[in-house]
Amino acid sequence: MDNRDSLDRSSTEVALPPAADGYPPYNPNGDSNILDGFHQPPPNASENENSGAVDVVLQSDIGVNTLLTRLKQSVASAREFAAFLKKRSTLEEEHAQGLKKLCKSSHESSRRPDNRQGSYARHYDEVIGIHDRLADNGVQFALSIHRMHEDLHDLAANIERGRKQWKQTGLNAEKRVQDSEALMEKAKAKYDTLAEDYDRARTGDKQSGRVFGLKGPKSAAQHEEDLHRKMQAADSDYASKVQMAQSQRQELISTQRPQAVKAILDLINECDAGLTLQLQKFASFNEKMLLGNGLCVSPLKGQNNDGSPRSLRDVVFQIDNTHDLNSYISSFSSRAGQRPAEIKYQPHPSMGSSQQPPPPDVRSYNEPNPHTTTPSGAFHPTPLSDNPQMPGPAQNHRLEPDQFPVQNPGSQTYEGSPHQQNFPSSAVPAAPPQLPQPQMSSPLYSQQPNPPIPVNPDLTHPELPPLRPVFGMSLEELLHRDGSAIPLVVHQCLQAVELYGLNVEGIYRLSGSAMHISKLRAIFDNDPSQVDFRNPESFFHDVNSVAGLLKQFFRELPDPLFTHQHFQDFIEAAHIDDDVTRRDSIHAIVNSLPDPNYATLRALTLHLHRVQEHSTANRMNSGNLAICFGPTLMGTGSNIADAGWQVRVIETILHNTYQIFDDD
Repeated sequence: MDNRDSLDRSSTEVALPPAADGYPPYNPNGDSNILDGFHQPPPNASENENSGAVDVVLQSDIGVNTLLTRLKQSVASAREFAAFLKKRSTLEEEHAQGLKKLCKSSHESSRRPDNRQGSYARHYDEVIGIHDRLADNGVQFALSIHRMHEDLHDLAANIERGRKQWKQTGLNAEKRVQDSEALMEKAKAKYDTLAEDYDRARTGDKQSGRVFGLKGPKSAAQHEEDLHRKMQAADSDYASKVQMAQSQRQELISTQRPQAVKAILDLINECDAGLTLQLQKFASFNEKMLLGNGLCVSPLKGQNNDGSPRSLRDVVFQIDNTHDLNSYISSFSSRAGQRPAEIKYQPHPSMGSSQQPPPPDVRSYNEPNPHTTTPSGAFHPTPLSDNPQMPGPAQNHRLEPDQFPVQNPGSQTYEGSPHQQNFPSSAVPAAPPQLPQPQMSSPLYSQQPNPPIPVNPDLTHPELPPLRPVFGMSLEELLHRDGSAIPLVVHQCLQAVELYGLNVEGIYRLSGSAMHISKLRAIFDNDPSQVDFRNPESFFHDVNSVAGLLKQFFRELPDPLFTHQHFQDFIEAAHIDDDVTRRDSIHAIVNSLPDPNYATLRALTLHLHRVQEHSTANRMNSGNLAICFGPTLMGTGSNIADAGWQVRVIETILHNTYQIFDDD
């Protein structure tokens, strides 16, 4: 019948010849025409044996109904496979598009300066390119089977319309014959009854009494004549009904039934052939996709000429870790410079007469230009040590008590600012340090006390004496000693990050310099009141080290910020699925924390909320921040599986910052 575009379109297209190895040729464009040359196998001997039984059924009264049932099964199978193709194409499309997005993001990430370069970057790009080609194959495969779904769906719809049409035509013809035969049987029964009554009346089988009619009693002759007339009318009606039934059955057998059977058989063959064709296409497309993916991952040996893609294994094995490391290190050779002069301890002249010399184990501080003091008050450069085992500027020297000069503070000339009176320290100039002149005509020491200036960690040794330790101290001890519910180190670090780190990508995730963190920790343990992180020079312009210092402070608390006492309560609250109930439970536990813990947690939460508001720039949303601060703030429990629940506690607090804490 008409409207069979899907099968007609497939039958008129040209098939590509098979490849030399027996597989269909790989078509990267996903053309659905390559299987049009496939055909069904010829019928076998068993089909020839069943042909007689098939003819008997088809010529019988149940032939049309049998074929209609079989056609309904074919349509249902075609629709089922079309639905399978649609779902499979959706899955392949999602997988391929996801793989392409992954390749794009990985390619962009590999170009960033914080990732490895050299041979790794080049060959990693090739690995990403191989995966991108795999994604292209997946996209073409998904497109091809989606076209197959559309073709098969259209075919099933056309066949269903034809089935309904021939169902009405064929069954109506069968019903007309059945109705005429039923009328014939009814007329025959009436004729037989009247014939029997007439026979009894004619042969003298009289009934008791007289026969009464509408006009009175009838005689036997009148009754016989009346039955004879009725019998002739019934006989005439019966004969006409027989003739009509015969003509209709003859028309059904000779014309109507063969037409219906042939049309329904054509629809069955068309639907089955279309379904088989799409199955063959599906099998071939799967083979092509797998073969194409295999050639992407590992090309044939004879095809790997110059400029052609290499196998994934060959690409990975070309990465040279040693060469990359040496190339990276050698690229900084121009910045290495010369080894600095020997570092020695130099006490301030004013400390010579008022304080005892430092004990022998006091190490020298990180002076940029070491000098020794002469009795005349002038400074002369100290020569480098002749010791060949000196490692460099990090080497420290012990000073004996007789090395400290005792001089009049008023007769000394020294370039720098006055030092603290509690321990000898080197001065912090406002500008980069310069070599002092051999002699100066007048002292630069001001008689008026200068205001405090920020400590420059570049001139401070990481092993300053811990006069007012901060790290490793509990929040209660810091509150009683410093009088502040929020430790100074927390305040300074939060201030520095909000001034200079809100738009830094990976803040709190990327590690700072271990040397910088060690120096900053020594400064805070010495005297935190002298630190001012509003000046970026105070933390080496390295805001990641400030973030690392803050996390180190929380990790080294004797009792975590969330306290060991409430650890299990937070974990149980994190198991609650309802967001509002979980938030209220965590809120109640937060309110029960000690005062310094609550104040510090409030300041940190409001700060992290501001950090996540800049997540488009720093890539640190609430989930990433929760991963960074979960074990840091809650401590490590006995069960490692609690790590995920710790993250959920922090994330819940960050999602409900202004419901748990006010923003005053």
